[in-house]
Amino acid sequence: ATGLVGKNVLHQLAARGSMPIALARRQIEGLPANAELLEIDFKQFLIDGELPQCDHLYICLGTTIKKAGSRDAFRTVDFEYSLALAQKAKEAGATGVSLVSSVGADSNSNAFYLKTKGQLEEAIKTLGFSSVNIYRPGILRGDRPESRPLEAVGKIACRLIDPLLMGRLSQYRSIRADFLASTMIDNTDLEEGVNYFYFKNFNAK
Repeated sequence: ATGLVGKNVLHQLAARGSMPIALARRQIEGLPANAELLEIDFKQFLIDGELPQCDHLYICLGTTIKKAGSRDAFRTVDFEYSLALAQKAKEAGATGVSLVSSVGADSNSNAFYLKTKGQLEEAIKTLGFSSVNIYRPGILRGDRPESRPLEAVGKIACRLIDPLLMGRLSQYRSIRADFLASTMIDNTDLEEGVNYFYFKNFNAK
């Protein structure tokens, strides 16, 4: 709940009167008064972690290969930690899950990043949730607590390219993190089954 999308989901849920439980590896500055912080060590969590009773899980966990330090470390965060959260939430009573994935995610992709995202999607779909909402955004726009130079360059390029992406290509448009977060919350109680969301489905207006 300290990343770009997770922070927005947390604050928007709290603003709507919900009482969200924020999972984080450290203290959260500006935690809403009606939110609860569950500080966890993910390595230990994989072994014997438990989550309190919950109805819906929002998975916004993610990193980059550069920040993680290696492909294996990246996969640990983006796949293993995320899947563990989903498994523990299911055990705690959650019937729905919302996952922030990526446009182009494909378990058969030759690109390691997209392959990992696709494999996570497939794994979560097997856990037995009544509803699985998978969000596949392009570049996320917003103020991150850490610097991501390549993403910063991408944001500048998006200002020029986004208007040119029409039709099927519109799924590659960038999206503001707060718009994505509001879409995720609006769709929490959507119909059962596996649902995919792209730029055209986001609250982007």
